[in-house]
Amino acid sequence: MKQTKLFTAIILIAIFLLSGKNFAQQWSSEQKDVWAGVEKYWEVFAKGDAKTDMSYYDESYLGWEFSSKVPQNKANTSKWIEYMLKNSSVVLYTLTPAAIWVKGDFAYADYFYSMITKDNETGKKENSDGTWTDILMKKDGKWLLIGDRGGSASK
Repeated sequence: MKQTKLFTAIILIAIFLLSGKNFAQQWSSEQKDVWAGVEKYWEVFAKGDAKTDMSYYDESYLGWEFSSKVPQNKANTSKWIEYMLKNSSVVLYTLTPAAIWVKGDFAYADYFYSMITKDNETGKKENSDGTWTDILMKKDGKWLLIGDRGGSASK
């Protein structure tokens, strides 16, 4: 079932990309800058670098993953990310932007993700995919997360 959902997501993304609506070609320089920030914190997360990943979270951060009953602040999110990256590793991930809005030093980015993780103890791999809306604030030239909402649609 998970493989069917992943396959469906890949097909939909491929159709979208092949339809000629490549958002990157239509983005402003500000939108491209925001997306570069999103790609950067996903990159350090995928490398297993929890400390650097958390440097992309502002102290005021409050996010709400679909699987969480309540929003989480930066300290609690850090615990979950550290635990996840200690016990599993990211094998592969892709990001597909849907919309990016920018107004001065504030922005949000809506996107789809697909990811394969591996349990570091058992070696078992797991696929997940879903959506995120990242809410960002530019501080000292760097886009920082001040909030987000999303998570896996696979479970």
